[in-house]
Amino acid sequence: MVPSRPHAPTTPARTARVDALIAVGVGVVVLAAVLFADPLLVGGALLGAGGVFLFRRQLFDWTTMLFVLTLVVMLVPIRRYALPIPVGFALEPYRVLILGLLIALAVRLIRRGASTMRPVLWGWPIAIFLWTMFFSIMVNAVSLTESGLIEGAFSNIIQLTFLLSVVVLVRQMLTTERITLLLLNAIVFAGAFVGLFAFVERATRRNVFLMLQHFLPLTVLRDDAESLRAGGNRAYASSQHPIALSVLFCLIIPLAIYLIRHSPWPKTSFSRTLVYVCAIGAMMLGMMAAVSRTGVVTLGVMFLFVLFLRPRLAGILASVAVPLVLLVGLLLPRLFESMVLSLFDIQGLIASQMTSIGMAGQGRLADLPDALAEFAARPFTGTGLASRVVVGDDANAQILDNQWLGTLLETGLVGVVGLIALFVWPIVVMVRFVVRSGAPQHRRDLVLAIATASAGYAVAMLFFDAFAFMQALLMLFLLYAVAAWAMTEGSSSWRPSAGAAGTVRVRAERAV
Repeated sequence: MVPSRPHAPTTPARTARVDALIAVGVGVVVLAAVLFADPLLVGGALLGAGGVFLFRRQLFDWTTMLFVLTLVVMLVPIRRYALPIPVGFALEPYRVLILGLLIALAVRLIRRGASTMRPVLWGWPIAIFLWTMFFSIMVNAVSLTESGLIEGAFSNIIQLTFLLSVVVLVRQMLTTERITLLLLNAIVFAGAFVGLFAFVERATRRNVFLMLQHFLPLTVLRDDAESLRAGGNRAYASSQHPIALSVLFCLIIPLAIYLIRHSPWPKTSFSRTLVYVCAIGAMMLGMMAAVSRTGVVTLGVMFLFVLFLRPRLAGILASVAVPLVLLVGLLLPRLFESMVLSLFDIQGLIASQMTSIGMAGQGRLADLPDALAEFAARPFTGTGLASRVVVGDDANAQILDNQWLGTLLETGLVGVVGLIALFVWPIVVMVRFVVRSGAPQHRRDLVLAIATASAGYAVAMLFFDAFAFMQALLMLFLLYAVAAWAMTEGSSSWRPSAGAAGTVRVRAERAV
């Protein structure tokens, strides 16, 4: 064995040279600031750079960046803010952060080798999805080019690839069960924070998440969102739309239920239950402030999913939820009628989805005749990814509020296969793991929570343009990474079970 080369000692001369270079560099920057820029602005930048340098080991730790990424996704509204750096396009915080983490991951792989990569598990579903999207561009390249939409098509697939990279990034940053539990707690309490201030927004018409420029170095891209329902403003909070906000809460609530049983803090069962029930209550307040029936439907789908897999757990949840629902109906009758009772008025519900025919915001059912005719013309490959422009001066199509239908029209049946691979197949794999794996109970419960959230999201995609609202989509991909950790980390030590085939299946997929 060749002995490792000892590190060269740091001599006083080398230290002096480094200090001299730093001093000269700072002096040049300060001189340039005095002559060509605002000294106050540059001084603040130098102060910030100094702080980053001093705490570089803490700031640029993988675990720290995992929580920074999570909080940026949860608390900084997407398409609302950008960093104040003029580069010709908006430097949104989440984009800059993900790009920086991708570069850091690439450097780590170059230095340590690809063998250090932790199993992502969802490689094939991601690949199938992206290839079906790319296939729709290639098949429709001529028409997309002639209509001037080819650039938007490639931009769209790059954006989807960029968002999906979160699955890989987060999986590499999840190394221990402690970090995973801390991440789940961060998500849940951030969700409770958003839910609480969403309810405040409904009451006061002031969105605190659109005031971040007063506390952070951000520039506002737009803050003109407004939607009315049930006698007041619908809350946007940190999301792009009230529907997306309600779906975000639906993704997080199963995690809170999981933590009621498995979180190491608080220590006592009563205190732990109280803490997470309060968090769930805050998110439910936020969902009511969003006044979204999509959220109610998503919760209903998630309940049926749990009822099928864990009937006893579903019974406990129902026994707690029913009295709370009745209480909400008594205290907030107008919201309750708009969100829940209106779902049982079938004729009124159908009529509401047939309104504004011919206008940009016509109802979902009013979209179907023209959409089905368009599908019949190009059933297999569609008209091409990003060929349907629904906003702006170049708009050429209706807003469908249905990601499954929109993808069907743009990419045809081939693209729907990609959607199934990305949003349905992982649920099947997770259910197999829950039912047949020999993994510890807390791992199977975590995968069940994520599978429940994923099932709710897959159905919610029928009621909103999921790819246009990145916050909820990023949260789903983050949960995919957590599921990959739960299903693979330490799996070699799990005992075999009666359903050993499921365990073998998971281990075989670890190489993906």
